[in-house]
Amino acid sequence: MIADPLLTHAAADYLFREAELLDGRRWEEWDALFAEDGMYWVPLRHDQQDPLNHASLFYEDAILRDVRRRRLEEKHAWSQQPVTRTARIVGNVRIVAQDGSGLRVRSAFQITEWRQGRDQRQLAGHYTHDLVGAGPDDWRIALKRVDLVNCDGIQDPYEVFL
Repeated sequence: MIADPLLTHAAADYLFREAELLDGRRWEEWDALFAEDGMYWVPLRHDQQDPLNHASLFYEDAILRDVRRRRLEEKHAWSQQPVTRTARIVGNVRIVAQDGSGLRVRSAFQITEWRQGRDQRQLAGHYTHDLVGAGPDDWRIALKRVDLVNCDGIQDPYEVFL
């Protein structure tokens, strides 16, 4: 599919803004990007089609995202003393589907994560965002799927949203 370059640029800007919010630990602003029934999904296997009948690393609705967000901000959470720091790069942004209700946007990412007392960790993979709404100012995330390159490998605990 060949998408309108201006629409692709707007979608890329939306993903860059999301990355900025995540790296800045601005959890509430990030969560506000989601539709009311929006889901955050990190599959356990490559090409996993179903988050409900198969195990996933994460499959979170607004309530579960809020629980994790509050835990990350808890002053007495030992795992966040000092807080986890991240820097992410999002690229190769492409609109892969479009209909009257929204877009499906695919991109690649690289995240560097630092936590005191642990080696710096590198994470990479692909994002798929299903965005709903009339245009860039109205877009909300109906589904954010995070396909890690090593999703089926041994995972250390995740202290941040990917």
